Amino acid sequence: MRLRCAVLDDFQGVAVESADWSVLADRVEVVPLREHLADEDALAAALADFDIVVTLRERVPFPGSLLARLPRLRLLVASGMRNSVIDYAAAEAHGITVCGTASSLTPPVELTWALLLGLARGIVAESHALRTGGPWQSTVGADLHGRTLGLLGLGRIGSQVARVGLAFGMRVTAWSRNLTRERAEEVGVEPALTKEDLLAESDFASVHLALGERTRGLLGPAELALMKPTAYLINTSRAAIVDQDALLAALREGRIAGAGVDVFDIEPLPAGHPMRTAPRLLATPHLGYVSRANYATYYGQAVEDIQAYLAGAPVRRLP
Repeated sequence: MRLRCAVLDDFQGVAVESADWSVLADRVEVVPLREHLADEDALAAALADFDIVVTLRERVPFPGSLLARLPRLRLLVASGMRNSVIDYAAAEAHGITVCGTASSLTPPVELTWALLLGLARGIVAESHALRTGGPWQSTVGADLHGRTLGLLGLGRIGSQVARVGLAFGMRVTAWSRNLTRERAEEVGVEPALTKEDLLAESDFASVHLALGERTRGLLGPAELALMKPTAYLINTSRAAIVDQDALLAALREGRIAGAGVDVFDIEPLPAGHPMRTAPRLLATPHLGYVSRANYATYYGQAVEDIQAYLAGAPVRRLP
């Protein structure tokens, strides 16, 4: 009897074609699930008959309570090598092996700049007007050259974003609790003394921090109030780093020029979610990691993980 493998959140229907799953055909039946399963009861029911689950990023939590309801589950493969929504202790207690995959930094860096440039030059509004018979030129673009790009976080992604900003001729500053002057100088940027200084000086502020207890709600009403009314905020990291109500208020009241957001407190966004209709917002449905090359890595290495598990020698084990 073949094992059954569920591939979660295959929204575009490309999981099977992104890798060579045929090498598993004799031993594993692969079942892509295109609809998002939003709650634990739905997940428990849908996954009850699966031995293997491939989950995409951190969209679907796997707490101990869910794992206890999946008695057949033996292998959980997560894209990326870090996943904060899997209860690893519970997985071990239930005899479930958890493995990861590599994940490229390039797609989120590129999307950060797509959002920033889209905001700066009013791309969506101008394109929509042109295609629907609207006004010919209705916005005045914000310049990048000579302006200040402030980065909250100068890790692997933040440092790549910084280098693009420098190539545009921007002044680039950065802040994080652990950022040293040596690290900032290595990348070629100026270290800000405090996040408040960074926000007050930035024409564009971009978030590139990992979500944790110290970064949850890091940008709240007081911090957003420090930003210039002509400044833009970009968040391609995690929604919870920015107080969502405070951001919505700042956008509605015009206290910042705009925001580019790829991450949300609920994903996928419900139809009536206020982020869908907020003014001055350029929003994308968590596309930061979504690229052909990255999907080839995710699903290609998921196949490898399954092969290795079946051979009795799991690879890329998490945590």
